[in-house]
Amino acid sequence: MAYLVINGPNLNNLGRRDTSIYGSMTLRQIEEEIERRAAEMGREVLFFQSNHEGALIDYLQEHGPSSDGVVINPGALTHYSYALRDALEDTGAPVVEVHISDIHSREPFRRHSVIEDIARKQISGNGWKGYLEALEFLVEEESRGS
Repeated sequence: MAYLVINGPNLNNLGRRDTSIYGSMTLRQIEEEIERRAAEMGREVLFFQSNHEGALIDYLQEHGPSSDGVVINPGALTHYSYALRDALEDTGAPVVEVHISDIHSREPFRRHSVIEDIARKQISGNGWKGYLEALEFLVEEESRGS
């Protein structure tokens, strides 16, 4: 089994998308850092990114139930996608929601997450390192038998 690291709309543009908010690392560079940390912990990770809500849901339905857990940055879908929320919940896998920027200090429409109540943890505003924090959290939970 493996941990899924899923990124939603526009996260494929990291590195060029408003670097003052999202930083200069590309999604591929972030994935390399996650992969490196996972290997150090003896874990496997699988990556998926899509700009399409349905593709994210299809991926979760196919891979989520057999995963060790899900790290997800839903992008803008965070704020309104009950379909994505339901797909995450239906996996039965532990979920950690990640946001590179601090959604709670941004525009009012970005402050609400429909994912938060089904996630074991929400990590917001720690930049790309939030993904590492999320993976470490899930591995620690697994080792505690949670």
